[in-house]
Amino acid sequence: MKVVVLGGGVIGVTTAYYLTKDGHDVTLVERRAGPAEETSFANAGIIAPGHAYAWASPRAPMMLLRSLFRDDTALKLRLRADPALWAWGLRFLANCTTVRNRANTLVKLRLCLYSRAALAALGADRDLAFDHHAKGALYLHRDRAQFDTALANMAALNRNGLALEGIDPARCVALEPALAPIEDRLVGAIFSPDDESGCSHLFSRALVAACEKLGARFRFDTTVTAIRADGTHVDSVVTDRGVIGADAFVLALANDSPRLVRPLGVRLPIYPVKGYSLTVPIAGHAGAPRLPGVDEARLVAFSRLGDRLRLTGVADFAGYDTAFAPVDFTPLLRAARELFPDGGDYERPSYWACLRPMTPDGPPVLGRGRHANLWFNTGHGHMGWTMACGSGRILADLIAGLRPEIPLAGLTPGRF
Repeated sequence: MKVVVLGGGVIGVTTAYYLTKDGHDVTLVERRAGPAEETSFANAGIIAPGHAYAWASPRAPMMLLRSLFRDDTALKLRLRADPALWAWGLRFLANCTTVRNRANTLVKLRLCLYSRAALAALGADRDLAFDHHAKGALYLHRDRAQFDTALANMAALNRNGLALEGIDPARCVALEPALAPIEDRLVGAIFSPDDESGCSHLFSRALVAACEKLGARFRFDTTVTAIRADGTHVDSVVTDRGVIGADAFVLALANDSPRLVRPLGVRLPIYPVKGYSLTVPIAGHAGAPRLPGVDEARLVAFSRLGDRLRLTGVADFAGYDTAFAPVDFTPLLRAARELFPDGGDYERPSYWACLRPMTPDGPPVLGRGRHANLWFNTGHGHMGWTMACGSGRILADLIAGLRPEIPLAGLTPGRF
């Protein structure tokens, strides 16, 4: 079957890989000059089932409200005359109950666990270099009440197949000596021994090379401008370099997905949430961590990627604005210096900002909509790297007419 994958981030590339491996004639279309150059370019790098919690939670509304009056919050809401934001926001608030948060978290966890296993199988099949480190992750807590809540939430994830352990500050430092400077400021951590880290940009580039050897084609520097379809079937996609026809199409265009399907009468409730990324070289510095993790008080994620230290943070509801200035990274630099005083050369930072494609409930959109040959693999939010291999394998199975290896309840387009 001839299949066109729209989007060359880590989601699109993994989908192209599984489709190509299954024997399909695959073409991937991407507007950038190479793979994973937008949302997947400089993410936190954590492959993190241990952080699968849905963002829509009972705490979220108050955090967003506080952000209207303060500049130092991890969640930032900017009020604007944007109907898409208000519509998305109402759905987000509807998912902020304890019951919905628990249900959405378990849907995400199911996909994360499956995806982690799929990545392991892919790694056994393909020798890919992407600064992979598989020794666990630490989710750090400084507040006793929040740590107690995390321990209670941990139990639900334990019951659903994820190994997690609550540990004290001394054990944190034993596992990660680079945390010694802040041991006295921690009350504990959640240790996820099976979480991993790696560079999704390097992974995507390596996987493109593997796909090309299998016969897949990649059309970079090519922007999709429209999808041509009748009421039930997609005929082709229009790009700035011509029209491309196929038997099936996979929409993996992250934040651009809603715009492309809106003319088809399809409403995808995906909204961009801006995140900021800071990367510093670690050569000559002895205090960089080996384990990845998250400082839960500041919602700052960190990971060591080869000879670089990466920190990411902030969820900024800024529309489709990807602009940034060095001053925007002051909180990340401050957090980096506090967490890891000798972690890297903080005088030579590299900055990046991207848009995470968020659904209001948290899980991505996987499966077929109203058109028989248009498939969705989009809306992964901040968990795209964690969910990529599982999502790609699921889409390839669906296109082949096979039953996916995990239930798709809570993931399909029909839930909207």
